[in-house]
Amino acid sequence: MGRMNMLSQPRPSFKAQMHQAREEAIVEATSRLLGIKGFETMTVDEVAATVGIAKASLYKHFAGKDDLCAAAMVHGVGRLQRFLAELSAELSPLQRLQALLHWLLELQLGDDTPLLPERNSALAQALRGCDVYHASMQEVSACILGWIVQAQAAGQLRRELPPDVVLCALLARSADPMLAMLRERGYGNAEILAWARDTCLSGLVPQPAAELRA
Repeated sequence: MGRMNMLSQPRPSFKAQMHQAREEAIVEATSRLLGIKGFETMTVDEVAATVGIAKASLYKHFAGKDDLCAAAMVHGVGRLQRFLAELSAELSPLQRLQALLHWLLELQLGDDTPLLPERNSALAQALRGCDVYHASMQEVSACILGWIVQAQAAGQLRRELPPDVVLCALLARSADPMLAMLRERGYGNAEILAWARDTCLSGLVPQPAAELRA
């Protein structure tokens, strides 16, 4: 029955498919420019030029820069949701959190769209009315918090820390300036990833009693 329903649904017209493909290209270009240049510096003209369309054509999809960047942020959270959903069920909660941290760090090193805007920034202001973004972030946070609670119960993370503290420590790495500073000093991405993982997780995992006394 499901197959018959799918077959009976009309296929989108060629024009509709082209409209969708162009919109996806616009969002992808915005995501890249937003990560490289930031909200304040990036312009709609640059997005249109990157996609290879006139600015007037871009405005057929998005009303302005705020809507454009909000769509890019929703796109970024969607990527994170897919990443979390695709993690192996065989991984322990701590291993899932480690994989998440690695993904966030790679995102940062790749100059990709930040998942969290800086507080009181122009981008944060643009996202205030974007219900889809905030709802998606709440879903992501709930999923990660569940893993944190499980890891704490298993003694893999410090139990005295509120789960929200651990969550914020992990998500903050997606906008940590330390990575760019180390890259500017000439260190390679592999070294930076290892050090950033260590400096984040070393404060979250329980320490042996002997080390605590020292």
